[in-house]
This record gives sequence, C-alpha cells and structure tokens, in this order.
Amino acid sequence: MQKNSETAEFNPLSRGVAQSGVRITNERAVLTLITVNPGASNADVARLSGLGPQTTSRIIAELESRGLVMRGDVLRGRRGQPATPLFLNPQGAVSIGIEIGWRHYEVLVLEMSGKTLASVRRSYLWPDARTIFADIAAEVATIKSGLTDLQRARLAGIGLATPSKIGRNIGLVQAPDDQAALWGEIDLVARIAADTGLPVQWFNDGNAACWAEVIAQTSPRPQGFAYFQIGTFVGAGLVANGELWEGNGHAANLGSMLIADAQGKPTFVHLVASITALQAQLTAAGMAVPGGSPFNWDWNAMEPVVTQWLDSAGLALANAIVNTHAVLELDKSIIDGVMPRPIVERLLERVQHHLATLPTLTADHPPVEMGHLGASAAANGAAQLVLFQRFFSRAWKLFST
Repeated sequence: MQKNSETAEFNPLSRGVAQSGVRITNERAVLTLITVNPGASNADVARLSGLGPQTTSRIIAELESRGLVMRGDVLRGRRGQPATPLFLNPQGAVSIGIEIGWRHYEVLVLEMSGKTLASVRRSYLWPDARTIFADIAAEVATIKSGLTDLQRARLAGIGLATPSKIGRNIGLVQAPDDQAALWGEIDLVARIAADTGLPVQWFNDGNAACWAEVIAQTSPRPQGFAYFQIGTFVGAGLVANGELWEGNGHAANLGSMLIADAQGKPTFVHLVASITALQAQLTAAGMAVPGGSPFNWDWNAMEPVVTQWLDSAGLALANAIVNTHAVLELDKSIIDGVMPRPIVERLLERVQHHLATLPTLTADHPPVEMGHLGASAAANGAAQLVLFQRFFSRAWKLFST
C-alpha cells in the first residue's frame, strides 16, 4: 500500500486569482509563468497572470527571497521604465528520486533546472523486502552528505516510483514465495520516510517516467501522447488533453493491453514486448540468459533471438499504439527502454515498420519517436514531480505555450 506522507495543495488554474486565501496558488502561477517565459519582466508576468502589478511585485519579491527566482541585468533602451528580466533559479530547490524496479533500484538527486547532481543504480534478481530499504536509506544518506548546506536546506523531499502492486506480482520475477506477503505488509512511503527522515510522495513508475518525458519535450509540448518504457515489463504513461493521466496510481497500464500473439492467441503486451519476453525466448533457444543490467549485455551474442524479439515487440507495441489512439487523441507516441540506445533505435524502427502496415480507419496513426531519458526516466520523473507539485501551477498546460 502506498500513502503520501505529504499532501501537496493543487490548483487547477494556470492564471493567478487576486483574492484572499490563494497566496500559494498565485505564487505557483507566477513561478510557472517565469519558468516558461524566461526573461519576462514584472509587467509581463502581471499581464500573463491577470494579477495586479503590486500583487505581482510582492509575489516576485517573496519568491526571490526564497531563492526561487533570480533577476538578470536591467534592459535599457526600450520605451517606458527599464525592465528587469526574471528567471527561475536553477538551484532554487533540489529533490531526490527513487525507483524500486523489478530488477534494480535507482537513487538520484536533481536540482530545479532538471540537472542530475548524483545518481546510483543497483541490479538484483528481485527486490528483497528484507534488505532493500536499508540499502536505499544508505544511498540517500550518502547522496545527502554530498550536498552543500544550502542544497540540504532546499531539499524538497523524495519522489518514489514503483510498480503499483509489487506484492501481487513479485512471483513474475521468480522471487521466493514469502516475498509476496512481506511486500503486502509494507507501507512503502511510510517506511522510506521513516528511514530517511524526509517527506515522500509515491508515483507509479510508468507515470513518473512519462512525466520525465513531458519535461524533456521541447515547446510546444504535445497535448497528448502515449509513452512506453521497455524494461522487465512494459512501463507506460499517458498524457491526455495536456494532463498526465495518473488516476489513483494504476492508470495507463498499457502493458496489460490484450493483443494477439504469433499464433493468434490473446496475450499481453507485457509478455511480448518486455525484457522478460526476450529472456524467455533466449531460454527456449537454449541460450544463456545474461544477468545484471540489460544496458551492459552483449547484445550481439544473443542473435538471432534479439532480432526476432525486436520484431515481435515492435508489432505488439504498434498494436498497442493503434488501440490507444482509438480511445485518446495522440499527437505522438514515445518508445524508450533500459537497453543501449542502438537497441532502442532498432525497436523504434520495428514499431514504425509495423505501424505502416496496420490499417487505418478514421485517423492516421500517430508518429513514433524515441524517448530522451532511457533507464533513468522513472527516478528522474519522480524527483521532477516532487518539485512540480511543490512549486508550480497544477495545470501544466502552460508548459506548451
């Protein structure tokens, strides 16, 4: 069970509201506008936010005193009073992202600009509920010790990304039988908060990875896309109408979409387009299954199984994209994974190839692109979401302007 130890206040508005009791709402609106309009002046922010000039100036002064906003050199030579450009302070806050995956965990710390300051990633056969929390707490302590006093003072908290139901599904990675019960008893957020002394927010790993891709997209950001992260299973996320579709933590489980296998029998995308599916095909071919991170595997040594897997995975993902596009308007789809980038590129080519062969009815298939973050997407996105929910306007549609 996952519960957030800190509940953020959310605001559905992208423009400020000049009334009592909405100070945080207005601060978030102003900080968001400065972030997406770097170099804007006080007057620009007042006009874009709908707030009065005095209210805007007061909020900007408060944000500056907290180290969230910085001023550039005064711009002269224009009509009217000289304007001072405003910018987000890239060191205004830091956050920690943790991903607990089926075959690895990752801990990283990043600053408000999105720059990763430190990271560590460890592989295992399965997540051991008896030892993993002490290991993660030690990694967090090491990372915190490497921060400056100012960075520690500006540490906003931890974003935790995991699969939604570890206890129920841990048998899929051949963990001992007792692990299911152990994981079922753990409140992940409360445990990590107690071990680290920091506030923790939980996110589904696919949703977190999708958010990292949202931030990595260039402006104007797409208002709708499907995201697929190929790992032990298929992590996924959806952006619909300019919003990350989180639901209650189980939304956008596109890997559980039913498709037909090579024999025409129903199966799941998880069981065709994942590293687990590749490992099963290697075993069936009498080949050794490598251990550790797929990023470090000798992929050439696994041919021709890799080529066969990439083709079947590409077809499965193409079908999932078409089916998703039938329900939601997609500007594009994103394919990423825990493999070396050349392997992800080969998978992307197979997805594009199979999409071109699938029929269309009322709309063309959306374009497909490769993701930006690779294996670190979930940990990165969890850390980004902590900062977003703490400091920025709830409606991120502004990011597309």
